[in-house]
Amino acid sequence: MKLYQIQASNWQTFFGTAQNIIERDVTIIAQTPSNDAFLLLSKDAQDGLALKTSVPSGFDFTYCQEWGLTINDAIVDRVILDLRRKEYGKIGDQLDLLYKDMLADKGNKSGEWFKHIKAVKDANPKK
Repeated sequence: MKLYQIQASNWQTFFGTAQNIIERDVTIIAQTPSNDAFLLLSKDAQDGLALKTSVPSGFDFTYCQEWGLTINDAIVDRVILDLRRKEYGKIGDQLDLLYKDMLADKGNKSGEWFKHIKAVKDANPKK
């Protein structure tokens, strides 16, 4: 996942308007107190946005309020893990897929469990 910064003045260009929404596969994780800039995570390159190698100062964490307001590189890593965990689904469902794969494919990497786990990992790569 890559960390990007977007200025509020670029918001409409990037996301569109309420009448003409531009769908983006991004997760907004922080904003400045004045709401003039935002940080977001994306697995894809986002043209027109500032790519960041680490968290800039002056942002409040907004992804999960119960984690607090401090944002740093460790919190970004935690958000990525949280996104992966949500995409994996429930452990019971994962084990059910694995069980079915073992019966049908005898551990072959072409089974549904392997494909699902690989897709989640590919969609949310570690930094």
